[in-house]
This record gives sequence, structure tokens and C-alpha cells, in this order.
Amino acid sequence: MSDRNSIIAFQGPENFRLRLLMATLSGRQIKIEKIRSNDLNPGLKDYEVSFLRLLEAVTNGSSIEISYTGTTVIYRPGIIIGGSYTHTCPNSKPVGYYVEAMLYLAPFSKKKFSIIFRGITASHNDAGIEAIKWGLMPVMEKFGVRECALHTLKRGSPPLGGGEVHLIVDTLLAQPITMHELERPQISKIRGVAYSTRVSPSMVNRMIDAARKVLKIANCEVNITADVWRGENSGKSPGWGITLVAETKKNWCYFAEAIGDSGEVPEDIGEKTAYHLLEEISKSSAVGRNQLPLAILYMVIGKEDLGRLRISKEQIDEKFIVLLRDIKKVFDTEVLLKEVDDPDSDDFIATIKGVGFTNTSKKIA
Repeated sequence: MSDRNSIIAFQGPENFRLRLLMATLSGRQIKIEKIRSNDLNPGLKDYEVSFLRLLEAVTNGSSIEISYTGTTVIYRPGIIIGGSYTHTCPNSKPVGYYVEAMLYLAPFSKKKFSIIFRGITASHNDAGIEAIKWGLMPVMEKFGVRECALHTLKRGSPPLGGGEVHLIVDTLLAQPITMHELERPQISKIRGVAYSTRVSPSMVNRMIDAARKVLKIANCEVNITADVWRGENSGKSPGWGITLVAETKKNWCYFAEAIGDSGEVPEDIGEKTAYHLLEEISKSSAVGRNQLPLAILYMVIGKEDLGRLRISKEQIDEKFIVLLRDIKKVFDTEVLLKEVDDPDSDDFIATIKGVGFTNTSKKIA
């Protein structure tokens, strides 16, 4: 790193969370400009401001400056301290938006993380509770984060929410374990959960039956459980959804999820999610598309050693390229992509040299 105190500049609201998380892990100051500067409502959205507040709560010594119009943010990271905290999320984003981000920071904190998030527990665009529990936490386990749990205290469907989840991360690491995964794992079983709040339990059973019919072609054990919530723990709005997870013999996971909107038929949601899971399996290699940023970033902040991860051609999309560019800017390291030596496969091996950078922010602050 040539100048550790220089400010790294980004433009636009894309990758907002990840840029702030990378700055926190690396101890580098960043400036994000032109945040929706041409929109009718320019600047930060309420959920982004809420995320900045959460970052401020779990770090010590962080400085956040927001311009008058909200289109520019300057972030100077402090030490990740963790601890116990309750965060109320705005209804514009589900709790998964915030929980997923904390998975990047929690293992490298001074104290153990114990955070209660209140708000909506499922949405169309961000990871739901089961997706984080069964899809993202197993990825962390591969890097040495074994004491990690997410408890659902109340479910809260959109639009009014009323849900509550408790994230506990007891593992505190110096650095993640170096990753070497060069094979495309075989699926051994599929499990899932179909849930409902304040609607008839028959909705859940109809989703399960429809998903099972599609997943017969996977030729493996399929186990989908029903999770019906009633009373005060079922939030403020009626809602329903399903999360499906395919597990491999090596404990890698791929997941797909969906929630129902008013007017939709449960059979359609179950069927659509099952097909989405099969598509995710076919287009993924060692990790799924939604798990890739977490795995890549853990590899970057690992020991000064070469880590390797097999990824598929379909995973190299625009979002992945933006992630690699941001990593280059913040950590000054590159990801080398090399085709596998197999004429029947168009997969790549992503080789990353860890920067040994995990605790540097503690020394800087």
C-alpha cells in the first residue's frame, strides 16, 4: 500500500455495503460520491443511513461525514468492537440486509457479537433468515468461523414487519483459514422450510407439495419442513415464503428463496423456487452466486498465502467484476482467474493471495 492515509474515492450507490465493509476491514478511508445525484430524490436512502448507524455502533472511533444533499459520504473506519446491541431496521429493507453485512465483520471483532435486529424478516431482493443460516453461515464455517448462530424470535412479513432475529457470533479469529476448493461438489440432499405468518397453514403445505414435485428429478433426499407462525410472534402482516437449500457431501450449500405477494398462488411460488434452486446448482461451482462475495472477501483478508476457489463461468458477471475492481482499489490485490484443465468444463480457478490484513484497523485506530 503506497499511501495508507489517502482517501479512496468511489462513485454511485452500487456495492454501498461492501465498500464500507472493505474499508472497515482494511482500515482505509473512503469517499463515496454522486450517490443518486441525478435522481428525483438524490442522496442516501433511509436503509443506507440506518446501515451507517449500525456500522458506527459496532465500531469504535469511526467517523462518518454526510454532505448536505446526502450524495457524498466520507467514512473513516475505527476498531471493530462488536458487543451487545439492538438495531431497528426501516421497513424499506429486511433484517437480512444488515445481518448479512455483519457476517463480514463479526469474526474479526474485539468482543463477541450479539445483535438483535427488528423489522421485516423476508423480501424479494435480500437474503432471508434461512438463506443466511443455511447458505451463508456454512461458508463462514469453511474459513474457521464455527460458533455462529441466527435465532428467529419473531417472523415479520412485509410491508409492516414486526419480526425479530438474534445474531450471535462467538468465534473471534485472527485471520480466516486459507481456502483450497478445486472440485465441483456433488449434491447429497435438499432441505428447506416453508413458512407463513397470519395466513392459513394450507398455504405452506401447498408450497411444499409443489416444490417436491419439481425436485424429484434431483434424485436425492428432499426434506422440506412447515413453519407456521401465529399470534404475537407472527409479526404485523400476513405473508408466506419458502427457502430451499441443496447440500453437498463436503458441506457446501446452494440456496434459493421466494416470498409470496398478494394474488399469487402458493403452488407457483413452490415450483418457481425449486426451479431456481436447480438453476443455481447448474450455474454454480464450489459456492453459489449469492455466497461468492463473502467467500472471495474472506480469502482476500486471509494469511499471506495462496487460496484457490473453483467458480463457474456464469458467476463471472458484472457484479463480480465490480467486486474485483473494488478489492483492487481497497486492498491493492488482484484475483487471478485461470481455466480448469478439463475440456468438458468451462469453470475457472480463482487464485487469491491473502493480504494478512485482518487486524490492521485495530492498529490504525
